[in-house]
This record gives sequence, C-alpha cells and structure tokens, in this order.
Amino acid sequence: MRSAAVDTAPSRAERRNFQRVRVKIYGRFMLEDRTEHPCQVVDMSPGNVALRTERIGMPGEKVIAYIDHIGRIEGVVTRILQDGFAMTVIASERKKDKLAAQLTWLANKHELDLPEDRRHERVAPRNPTTVLQLSDGRQYQCRIIDLSLSGAAVEIDVKPAIGIQVMLGTMRGQVVRHFEDGVAIEFAVIQRPETLDSEFNAPGT
Repeated sequence: MRSAAVDTAPSRAERRNFQRVRVKIYGRFMLEDRTEHPCQVVDMSPGNVALRTERIGMPGEKVIAYIDHIGRIEGVVTRILQDGFAMTVIASERKKDKLAAQLTWLANKHELDLPEDRRHERVAPRNPTTVLQLSDGRQYQCRIIDLSLSGAAVEIDVKPAIGIQVMLGTMRGQVVRHFEDGVAIEFAVIQRPETLDSEFNAPGT
C-alpha cells in the first residue's frame, strides 16, 4: 500500500539532483479547507518536503505553505508521518533550481552556524552608498563594504538590534552581526547576480 504514495515522487534522476537536506525552519501552511496551521520543516528537497505539524493533511490534498527563508510553495500530500506529513513541491524547473540554491545555503548555514554563506563571492559594489530602512520606517544613509548573493557588510553609524528586519536598498533581510563600524545583513532570499548588479553597480547618475 505504501508504494502507491510514491507516484508523485521525483524520478531516480531527480532524487540524485535533489538531495534532501535536514533544516530546522518554520512556517505556516493552508489546507484545502482554507484553514492555516503552523509547521516546522524537518527535511526538504526542491521536489519534496517533510513537515512537523499538529494538523495532518490527507494524502492527495493540495497544500500551500509559506516557509521562512524559502517563501511560498505549493504541493500535494504524499504520506502521513508520525508527527506530520510529507508533500511534493509542484514548481517550475526554474523555481526548483532557486529552491536548490536556497536549501544549499540553509544547509551550510545550519551545519556551520554561519550568519552568511561564505561560499558566495564577496565584492565591493561600484555604488556603495545606499539607504538602510528599519521595519519602523526609520532610514539611515550607509555604505556597503562588501556584498554577496546572500548578504552584505554595511558601514553605518547606528547599530540596529540583531534579528531586526531591514531593507538595504530594495533587498529585504535581517541584521545578523555587529562589528566595529557597522552591521552584517543576511538577505531574506539568495539574490540573483543581475539583481545586485542593477541595484548597486549601475552607472552613477
């Protein structure tokens, strides 16, 4: 009977490409009856996710989940677990590639306890001056010391609390570390190189 639930699982080739990673991140999900419930991701690949939750979805039921650091995902319940359920992730190849990059970053961040993914090259932007906006709307001029796809080190006169949500230019993130002249910011999602290029490397006006 169990094998019937595998029909929506990735192919063998996909399993090789989409290895599950164990991460401890939180979120919420909505079932077909439109009720919302909290959840915790136990492990995840770009094709599947196992959720720990008190409310169990039924096999075949459609689910929409909003996961911290990942964003919105959609899928179908494939099997019931002891303390939750597993679901497929229905997404385009482009979305799955993005999920793979996000999961790699999250896995390394959890394993090494790094506030940022050091494997991303860090560069000094051509236009380092920008604005840091706090969640309450306050804005401060700042200078980007270096920048990567996953975060930035910023020279600034104020020291927002670690964990506070901020906007660096148009990039959403949070403060993860203080240093002598400023703060380190971790972006909410891994950025695309062209997005950073247009934001901080455009020719000066």
